[in-house]
Amino acid sequence: MPRRSEARHRPSTDNIAMIDRFPVILAAAGLIGPAVLAYHADDGTRLGGVLAAGHLAPALGCLALALSGAASLAGAQRAGALFGSIGGALALAAIIVAGFFPVLALSLGFAASEVARPLGPGAGILALALIALAAGAIARFGAFRNDRFVSVSVVTIGALVVLFVFWPVLRMLSEAFQGDRQADAGVFLDRLLQADIWALDCLWSNARCGVAPNTVILGILAAFFSTTLALGLALIAVRTKVRFPRAFDALAILPIITPPFVIGLALIVLFGRTGIITTFLWEWFGIPRTRWLYGMPGVLLAQVLSQVPLSFLILVGALKALSPTLEEAAQTLRANRTRILLTVTLPLLLPAIANTYLLAFVESLADFGNPLVLGGNFEVLSTKIFFAIVGAQHEPGRAAVLAMVLLAFTLAAFLVQMRLLANTSFVTVSGKGDSGVPAALPKGLPAGLWGVIVPWIGLTVAVYTIVLIGGFVKDIGRLDMTPTLDHLRTGFLVEWSGGGLLWAGSAWNSFWTTVMVSAAAAPLTTIIGLLTAYVLARQRFRGRRTLEFLTMLSFAIPGTVIGVAYILAFNVPPVEITGTGFILIACFVFRNMPVGVRAGIAALSQIDTSLDEASATLRARTGRTLVAVVLPLMKPAIVATLVFSFVQAMTAVSAIIFLVTARYNMATAYIVGRVEAGEYSLAIAYCAFMIVFMIAAIATIRFLVGEARLGRRGSDSIVAGGH
Repeated sequence: MPRRSEARHRPSTDNIAMIDRFPVILAAAGLIGPAVLAYHADDGTRLGGVLAAGHLAPALGCLALALSGAASLAGAQRAGALFGSIGGALALAAIIVAGFFPVLALSLGFAASEVARPLGPGAGILALALIALAAGAIARFGAFRNDRFVSVSVVTIGALVVLFVFWPVLRMLSEAFQGDRQADAGVFLDRLLQADIWALDCLWSNARCGVAPNTVILGILAAFFSTTLALGLALIAVRTKVRFPRAFDALAILPIITPPFVIGLALIVLFGRTGIITTFLWEWFGIPRTRWLYGMPGVLLAQVLSQVPLSFLILVGALKALSPTLEEAAQTLRANRTRILLTVTLPLLLPAIANTYLLAFVESLADFGNPLVLGGNFEVLSTKIFFAIVGAQHEPGRAAVLAMVLLAFTLAAFLVQMRLLANTSFVTVSGKGDSGVPAALPKGLPAGLWGVIVPWIGLTVAVYTIVLIGGFVKDIGRLDMTPTLDHLRTGFLVEWSGGGLLWAGSAWNSFWTTVMVSAAAAPLTTIIGLLTAYVLARQRFRGRRTLEFLTMLSFAIPGTVIGVAYILAFNVPPVEITGTGFILIACFVFRNMPVGVRAGIAALSQIDTSLDEASATLRARTGRTLVAVVLPLMKPAIVATLVFSFVQAMTAVSAIIFLVTARYNMATAYIVGRVEAGEYSLAIAYCAFMIVFMIAAIATIRFLVGEARLGRRGSDSIVAGGH
């Protein structure tokens, strides 16, 4: 039996267990980060220098982190939470005031050398640590049902969305009220009520409609056709025995791995007045040449070609996750195949269909490349905004008003979707055993679907044949089909020198920059998007609808406006990141995040919350439940988000055209430069090279992530059921 003196000095296991390591880890990260990395970006000053200079904001931040960490080590959890919530909030407020409100900061006694300074990575680490500290602390006082994981996730995501989505858009839209020298509501109304925005003359005459009706009509049609085609593709891929499913998947995703304006360029080569098919129809059948491609039909065709793949990826994931239990029950009640499809299968897919339609509609609203190439006299909001910014008149105020109209349309679509799907359950994956097999499609439906899908497949093959051939002929634009490898050598020549490989081609610099930026942005987009989807779908908290809308905000704004908004917001202190690679990564992450959010919500709507509850009953925390239970069932959504975000970062043009620099030049900016110079074959050769690279990258992503295993029999066991 130990002596009392030994027992008195032995560390108590109870006290060790009571130590909360979370504030301690945050304190270490928040103090070491700015001590090693620059706190101010302009002169590289680190934490020691700013504290010696008497800067108030970092001093408050360090004090809050140190006190909270020390209290946690001492076992005083409530005191640590109090220091974290109050001290963290005060320190964050000081950082915001010093950076964004210089006049107020000076009046409050901040040092002049601290105000309106560009913050460096050290300050960013300190701010993130303070946000997490304050969020974790308020959870201890009852916020978010005392769930620290949810609290930290929601607050951190909200702060990032406000900084990288809301603030740039707000900075851009503030121009809408800007008159000659000051804000003026009358100027705003004059810009808003102009006839070229709202005119409806095309409905009863040959006159043109305004850009707002044009945009909405185009969005409705593009969303309808792309969702319908994608649903047919998904049913064929999942519910029938396709001989070559991998080739089928590769063909389905081809349109999303090339820049959007390339599809328009290929359509011009095929269907323009001097296009290949147009010339063939004129010479052999006497069909006159027309300009039907330049206008709404051409833009609609290009948008459907580019939007079907994303819709297919989302719907095929939802269809694979659909439990066949209810379908088997319907068969037991002797329902025929048509009735099962219409009353069981499609209603259970309604969340995925609605999310797919919303994404396609919003993507059509924000599309810039296709209307720019094929629009002709057909104007939409995105191109109107672009020319208002870069045109000869340079009207940022008018561009801001048009962007507000576009936001209103997106908000309306969002509210309609929420209203239609409110208070309805679509759960199909639960904790019960599931070994059923899906019902077969009604007889005759596969043939009908193939009848619609085959022309789409043929057109897709034709478009990409042009893309693949165009880089290996002398001049595809002038139909000079002399074979050559000169364009490939110009862009991607590799030489061997004494020091090793020399990337001598003119395109290598932009290619490797694009790959590195995309590889960094894709996993970040997936993590933030799916984590946001989880807290939105599984948690109830104040401001949930606001957070959900803010996550969709960047997807609704045309890429050119996002680019200009980022320049306006991040070209001045305190977050001065223009000209760096970080601004490109941030732009891609928060512009593509809505895809992860919507795909995650669609997948989570089919996973029963009883799985979360069972995990909680076993005393697993929310983070553990998410990683060990929910994420393995969301692999289709993970693949869809990774693929889309990586490909979008590789092929984006409108969002980054104003953000690239000589050091950080992107592939699409290089291609646009070649198109402007009339070097179409070199541009198409670059696109062909990117297609091959991205097919390999997508295959790697699917191999690494894998598929969800739900313990069901394969598609070979599809039940025939009734007729």
